[in-house]
Amino acid sequence: MAKAKTVGVAIDFSKSSKQALQWAIDNLAEKGVTLYIIHVRPQSRNLLWAKSGSPLIPLSEFREPEVMKNYEVDTDIEVLDMCDTAARQKEVAIVTKVYWGDAREKLCEAVEDLKLDSLVMGSRGLSGIKRILLGSVTNFVMTNATCPVTIVKDPKA
Repeated sequence: MAKAKTVGVAIDFSKSSKQALQWAIDNLAEKGVTLYIIHVRPQSRNLLWAKSGSPLIPLSEFREPEVMKNYEVDTDIEVLDMCDTAARQKEVAIVTKVYWGDAREKLCEAVEDLKLDSLVMGSRGLSGIKRILLGSVTNFVMTNATCPVTIVKDPKA
């Protein structure tokens, strides 16, 4: 029997990360796939989760604003609609995991922790100078992740 496929999608609730989620749903989601919504926050007030990240959050709890406040995440209706539709129409399991710290490092950790087969990310498309000064999460993760990484660019950029 084949191993169930696991796909991670890095979400910061920006337009490009929502496009990455939609791309993953359209191209990788099928019955039996587990889709992990991975969100990285800068720092946590909760020291318990600072290293390991939150527990896995099922879609039913991801819908609840009161529950997500415990993880310092605001509810995003557009992302919820995409997840609900994918879970219902494509019969995929959708689980959220929140990490705290540097997005570059935590996304690479998530690949290992969640044993992802692939990771999908959006690209903000920073110009050369901004990328040099701020660093590129996308470039770092593509170089250091231990699974294939798909970068979804804004078609209008």
